[in-house]
Amino acid sequence: MIVVKNEKIGSVPTLHLAPQNQLHGKLPLIMFVHGFTSAKEHNLHYAYLLAEKGFRVVLPEALHHGERSVGLSDHDLNIRFWEIVLTMIDDLDIIKSSLEEENLIDSENIGLAGTSMGGITTLGALTKYPWIKAAVSLMGMPYYEKFALWQISELKKHGVSLPLAQEELDTLFGKLRTLDLSLQPEKLENRPLLFWHGKKDTVVPYSYTYQFYESIRPSYDKNPENLYFISDEHADHKVSREGVLKTVEWFEKHLSMIHITT
Repeated sequence: MIVVKNEKIGSVPTLHLAPQNQLHGKLPLIMFVHGFTSAKEHNLHYAYLLAEKGFRVVLPEALHHGERSVGLSDHDLNIRFWEIVLTMIDDLDIIKSSLEEENLIDSENIGLAGTSMGGITTLGALTKYPWIKAAVSLMGMPYYEKFALWQISELKKHGVSLPLAQEELDTLFGKLRTLDLSLQPEKLENRPLLFWHGKKDTVVPYSYTYQFYESIRPSYDKNPENLYFISDEHADHKVSREGVLKTVEWFEKHLSMIHITT
């Protein structure tokens, strides 16, 4: 049986899943970050399948989403997109540290994954946290600075003015560059990384993600099994059933697990 707990870990609202007979044991951890305007509950199918394999799984709630919503409009959420991403990257360390203090995780076996904004968060977190052993980006991309400039361009096309002074924008872009994996791909250090992306995606451009994948392939020559890209010819901005199952398989392959009977 899989236990699902709605609780705060540190200061972060989460759904916390684990096999019942290992609930208080030391397990490998996977954190799974939801997408923009979504909520932690929407990724329960990933978490359940992973918990069945013997992982402790945590679904954190992003700032201004779900339990943390303060009723912002879609427009206001768009303006705060990068604030949400940067806050979540900090939240991941809060969750990991809290679970370590409770002796609930194997700190040598931590995975991170996410969809869309969660995939973007995952790729940025890889620049900051060497404790992430394996990762999966579903419809995410690492070009923080480039993507932010594209977003601003799109907002301006629709007549939306940014409520940020140039000094504030400069500060934001400085922060984004420090987490932009495309500017520091060496921080991957050959860690296992799986990409899934639909070729018809108009929300997070497929070309950005595949371009990055191609650029880092040579650095994985000695460990080619640690890097994989799944292109879905027909998908738009929605992960297929295959993408879900391949995510589970990836962590089964690249994180050490405790095999259990549920």
